[in-house]
This record gives sequence, C-alpha cells and structure tokens, in this order.
Amino acid sequence: MLVVKVGGADGNDIDNVLADLARRKRCILVHGGSKEVDSLAEALGRTPRYLTSPSGVVSRYTDRKMMEVFTMALAGKLNTEIVARLQALGVPAIGLSGVDGGLLIGSRKEAVRAVENGRVMLIKDDHSGNVEQVNVALLKKLLAAGYVPVISPPAVTRQGELINADADRIAAMVAVAMKAEALLLFTNVPGLLREPSDPATLIHDVPREKLSYYLDFAYGRMKKKLIAAREAIDGGVKRVVIASSKAQNPVENTLAGLGTVIH
Repeated sequence: MLVVKVGGADGNDIDNVLADLARRKRCILVHGGSKEVDSLAEALGRTPRYLTSPSGVVSRYTDRKMMEVFTMALAGKLNTEIVARLQALGVPAIGLSGVDGGLLIGSRKEAVRAVENGRVMLIKDDHSGNVEQVNVALLKKLLAAGYVPVISPPAVTRQGELINADADRIAAMVAVAMKAEALLLFTNVPGLLREPSDPATLIHDVPREKLSYYLDFAYGRMKKKLIAAREAIDGGVKRVVIASSKAQNPVENTLAGLGTVIH
C-alpha cells in the first residue's frame, strides 16, 4: 500500500505525478490545492490570509466565509478534475472529501496562536482542526473493489462542522491508518533544503531522531511536511519521502531514493 500526497501550490506538476501514479494499482492519493483556493477567493473578492504560528508554521486563515471557498475549490472543482484526469489515464479513481462517509473525523481548534505585527494573537474564528480518525473500512472496501481513492480536505467533526485540516497531515494519518509501506509527499522543491533558494543543498537522508533538529530551520510549509513525516513515522510508516512533483517518473524515482528520505 502506497499513500501519495501532491501539493497544490504554484510550481507543482500534478499531471506529472498522475501519469506516473497511473502505472500502480494499489494506492491512495491525497491532494491539497492552495493555488486553487487563492484563485477562487480572489475571484469572489475575498482576500486570502495566512497565519504564522510562534514556531514558524504557516497555515491558511479559514473563517466561515473562507471555508465556503475552501470547500468549493478543493472538494468541488479540483478533486473532480483530478479524478477525471486519472480516469482518462485508465485509472478507476473515485473522489472523496473528508466528509464523505465520515472519512476524516476530527476536532476544531478552540483558538489558533499567530504572530501579527510582532505580537502573539489568539485567533478564535478560525475553522482549522486536526484529523483524529480515518474510516479505514470505507477505504478498504474501495480498494478491494479496484478503485483508487482520491482524497481532499475538508474534514468534519462529530457534530457535522467542516474543518480545514492540513493535507500533508491528512496523508500521514491515512498512511498510518492503512499501514502503508511508504508515504510520498510531492511538492514544488526537490525536498528539504538547507538553503531554500539552492536546490544543491538538498538533504537526502533524515533519521527520525534528527527530525527535531531539521524542524528548527525548516521554513514555511516545509515545517508542516516534516511534522506530517514525524507523525507518519511515529505511527508505524517505515519511510516518508519529500520530493519534487516535477521530477521524471516522480513516483518510481522517489521510491528509488529521489528527494529527502525520512526513516
């Protein structure tokens, strides 16, 4: 079992990943879509806003109105388009948001701490949260029937409230729940870099015991990928790889050691 997550930020090549993924039969795809969400928000006159935690983790501010945009862009437009692309490649894909069948159950954070103008603020109207439970039975039934699940946020609380959960951490939760052999996190850079602007500073190998060290200097969204990697490894996944979605044959080459391997 392989779990693949492909990012939706600018500079990613989702089609490149899909073409390579089409050669595999037993896998689960998780996707984000920050570029799609931003584009739709701007088209609707809603300016995207991002929050930076005191530890440097960047996340989307998702109030009630932005949650509407988030759901339309990811669970509606992008998920459907990815499923259509995979089907055109001969893959029997089926699209699911975290809400469908109670696939991703979680809880909303009571407040989010963010640094604004040098001050730490408590943001209480943010609809972000963490996934706590994956509907394994549903995924196993779909896989047994020959389908490739394509999963997107949002997740849902037990009270039926939609929550914005990070797609990298969703992928980690799914990988743990499904006892995946590996989790591949595709992004718009070659992997974890010592210097963000220099691909030649790629860090190829990260043992679990050194993850905390690398988390200290990782930047922006890369921090969340390392957090997701740590959660996957701690949950029993033996290997997590962060690699470029633009590489040649990205899935197969990443399994062969391309990118940053966390083990």
